[in-house]
Amino acid sequence: MLSDKEQLRDISSIGLKTVIGELPPASSGSALAASVCKKITGRLTSAIAKQEDVSVQLEALDIMADMLCRQGGLLVNFHPSILSCLLPQLTSPRLAVRKRTIIALGHLVMSCGNLVFVDLIEHLLSELSKNDSMSTTRTYIQCIAAISRQAGHRIGEYLEKIIPLVVKFCNIDDDELREYCIQAFESFVRRCPKEVYPHVPTIISICLKYLTYDPNYNYDDEDEDENAMDADGADEDYQGSDDEYSDDDDMSWKVRRAAAKCLDAVVSTRHEMLPEFYRTVSPALSARFKEREENVKADVFHAYLSLLKQTRPAQSWLCDPDAMEQGETPLTMLQSQVPMIMKALHKQMKEKSVKTRQCCFNMLTELVNVLPGALTQHVPVLVPGIIFSLNDKSSSSNLKIDALSCLYVILCNHQPQVFHPHVHALVPPVVACVSDPFYKITSEALLVTQQLVKVIRPLDQTDAFDSSPYIEDLFACTIKRLKAADIDQEVKERAISCMGQILCNLGDSLGADLPSTLHIFLERLKNEITRLTTVKALTLIASSPLKIDLRPILGEAVPILASFLRKNQRALKLSTLAALDILVKNYSDSVTPAMIDAVLAELPAMLEFFQALVVTGTPGLGYMDLLRMLTGPVYAQSAALTHKQSYYSIAKCVAALTRACPAEGPAVVGQFIQDVKNSRSTDSIRLLALLSLGEVGHHVDLSGQPELKSVILDAFSSASEEVKSAASYALGSISVGSLPEYLPFVLQEISGQPKRQYLLLHSLKEIIGSAAVAGLRPYVESVWTLLLTHSECAEEGTRNVVAECLGKLTLIDPETLLPRLKGYLLSGSSYARSSVVTAVKFTISDHPQAIDPLLKNCIGDFLKTLEDPDLNVRRVALVTFNSAAHNKPSLIRDLLDSVLPHLYNETKVRKELIREVEMGPFKHTVDDGLDIRKAAFECMYTLLDSCLDRLDIFEFLNHVEDGLKDHYDIKMLTFLMLARLSTLCPSAVLQRLDRLVEPLRATCTTKVKANSVKQEFEKQDELKRSAMRAVAALLTIPEAEKSPLMSEFQSQISSNPELAAIFDSIQKDSSSANMESMDTS
Repeated sequence: MLSDKEQLRDISSIGLKTVIGELPPASSGSALAASVCKKITGRLTSAIAKQEDVSVQLEALDIMADMLCRQGGLLVNFHPSILSCLLPQLTSPRLAVRKRTIIALGHLVMSCGNLVFVDLIEHLLSELSKNDSMSTTRTYIQCIAAISRQAGHRIGEYLEKIIPLVVKFCNIDDDELREYCIQAFESFVRRCPKEVYPHVPTIISICLKYLTYDPNYNYDDEDEDENAMDADGADEDYQGSDDEYSDDDDMSWKVRRAAAKCLDAVVSTRHEMLPEFYRTVSPALSARFKEREENVKADVFHAYLSLLKQTRPAQSWLCDPDAMEQGETPLTMLQSQVPMIMKALHKQMKEKSVKTRQCCFNMLTELVNVLPGALTQHVPVLVPGIIFSLNDKSSSSNLKIDALSCLYVILCNHQPQVFHPHVHALVPPVVACVSDPFYKITSEALLVTQQLVKVIRPLDQTDAFDSSPYIEDLFACTIKRLKAADIDQEVKERAISCMGQILCNLGDSLGADLPSTLHIFLERLKNEITRLTTVKALTLIASSPLKIDLRPILGEAVPILASFLRKNQRALKLSTLAALDILVKNYSDSVTPAMIDAVLAELPAMLEFFQALVVTGTPGLGYMDLLRMLTGPVYAQSAALTHKQSYYSIAKCVAALTRACPAEGPAVVGQFIQDVKNSRSTDSIRLLALLSLGEVGHHVDLSGQPELKSVILDAFSSASEEVKSAASYALGSISVGSLPEYLPFVLQEISGQPKRQYLLLHSLKEIIGSAAVAGLRPYVESVWTLLLTHSECAEEGTRNVVAECLGKLTLIDPETLLPRLKGYLLSGSSYARSSVVTAVKFTISDHPQAIDPLLKNCIGDFLKTLEDPDLNVRRVALVTFNSAAHNKPSLIRDLLDSVLPHLYNETKVRKELIREVEMGPFKHTVDDGLDIRKAAFECMYTLLDSCLDRLDIFEFLNHVEDGLKDHYDIKMLTFLMLARLSTLCPSAVLQRLDRLVEPLRATCTTKVKANSVKQEFEKQDELKRSAMRAVAALLTIPEAEKSPLMSEFQSQISSNPELAAIFDSIQKDSSSANMESMDTS
């Protein structure tokens, strides 16, 4: 390679590259790779350092970079010498040499030790502060950006020194240097989120300044003056140079592109600054949609898309009801900017460039997803723009697909009337797309057609829009796709749904086409691939207010549907039940007993279905017949039913029947009471009778049945736990039906019967949970007093029921009762305190309630119990906190600063809580602190979902790291957290990667003692699998595998057959899960 002949040099360097490319990667631990690298490194460094001939130098640099990238870890001993031969090349007269040197250095910093890294950074910083010549400064800035891209987690601590230098160079009038500076900022923002934080405002202002930096071009726009967001006339210095300049030398577009990309990075990584972005960044970006360079324009659009994606209301804290009081939320600010955005987009939608139009459609789609209904005023402008792309001969198929999916989203999220003036223009191009030969276009177009049908004739509004001119076209294009057997699966399904919608909304205008179309549906029902979609379409048609005539297919369809009820596919069963329910309700006159028998043969118990049946009055299906069918299985069998749930379902059906035929009620109730009394009844008969009494009593006043109370109380002493709980449920449920008679009775029993307290309290819980608020009001005081006496009970199960009752009572009259609860926090009994804190948990639910504003003001006092001296009180405080964070984050978001230290405090292992228990000859350690630690880690997991923007991730990671070394249950939780964190904040996890890998590795390499019990082995296997899942999640962060520790761990996994097998199966699972989530998205 070092010879004088050019051919030899070329061939030999290709040979060397191939050898290096084929060496096994460093993670496989092969000895071959190590010896090859060691042999050639020395000669390569000398070739780079001493060579006069540039082409040899370039080849050597290329090979060196390749080798560092693949085998960097093996060359640790050579790193100092490699560094010393590379650094001088940064000042080489040839730019190509500098460029390849930067690439090689980028690969070097991924695997080099700390000393080498410090040397490199110190060298770059000292050279930059000298600033000898423009061209070397450019190279050094590029080099810093490359290092930060490859090893951002290492450069973080030097940012304080680096950033001021880079800011300084931004102000020098040299476009290339500016581009490199802004690229460096972008890599800092993406790779060192924590350290760059104080500099973000500076970076934003620099980017906004250069986003509009176009010195040689005058945008002749009447509205230019308003949009000139220029930082204090910074442009004035450049005016002089216009005349010596030709357009080809104009590099300013590169500066603008770098600025747009850097803004994209800032917006994507800093959720907490959203309101600020809408004040400054959003107007600046939308003013630049008119950019003249297409590549820059695409990046401006992309940055705006990132801003919209960050605003998606999926983040619960954005659409927080309490945030509304502060006036400007990101969503309201966006809403006010929509007219400005639309004005900017309108011009772009008719551009020749396909790329620009595609960007417009992506923007609109995201905008409507973030703010449904936002474009109502702008539809007249939008529709022509979309039609232009659908009809345009030069449109690519991807552009058409984007245009259609954008149209679909807009149609779904706006009122039908908005589109009525435009239907005549929309139908022809959409119909043409349904017939497009490319299946993806057809499939999107069918979705749009389905939405259009709803728009043309919305069934919930009577308005004067005349749909008749369009029916034929829409029907014709859909039926053609519906009939075709040899088309893509997705097209088949969408054609079925679309035709279902046409029959549902326009079926009364189809005339003779209706029966033939229904027969096609029948065919599709018989096909396993299309049956689910067809069942849903039939449900839609049957529920149509137009009363579509389904008689031609009912006879055949109902038995087919009945057969689906025994298929082992949950979605199909549920859809089929919905379909049958609607058919019986709306088509009772055409349903024959034969059809019903087919269905009943498959049905264990279905509520509404039975109510609907009784009312139809079909002969042979009166009240008693149905009752026998329902309860028959329980009376006939000596064995219990397989599913506990089926007793509850049957009981609900019995109650539904009794409500439908009130005259039959008393006799049946009497029969059930006898069944419970009868000593020969089996437990399952008693169970059903009690549950049915409860369900019937819930709706029908049973206070006229004298024996009922004593019968139920006797059941409390049954031997079977299930009968006991059924009795307590029945008592509660019957009380709901006649409060004045039963509630005082239940209260008196609770006071008088200490042994049955637990069951009676369950009855009380049922009453408080289900009774109407008005009925309960008069009893609140007496119930409250009773509950308080039991809130200090030593038995935890009873306390939990009391707490739930207290919480649900508080919801009835929050103004008086919540302050009372708060008062009991000072109680001397730790049991009472824990009951009160648990009660608060039951006042929090995931939908808005009257108690919310009151809770928000005082939940802080309840959470103060996180400092309670009693371990158990602290634990329930954590559980309540977790419930709030999960169901109503708005309650606790502002308290996090004071709560988090106490929360983190509970994640530590406490030596004083670990005790040894002697069990015969064995010693067994018990950790009383385990439950509270578990509760604390569960809270941390919840906070990741609901309050990520309020957490200091690095502090959070410290505790996750401790959890990785804790007990089995906690390890499992922290493994899950790691997987979540890898997707939520990859850059923070990367900075800590080395500290996280170690405990994972320890878990995977732990051996269970050979004589352990089977559970121990299973536990260890579960742990290994979970740890591997976490590893797989960490590896989805692009730079993770380059960490030396991680790659070493990977090679350990691949060399151990057991671990390798687990790891492979996990990766297969995750890739198939990804495929599924792709489908549903």
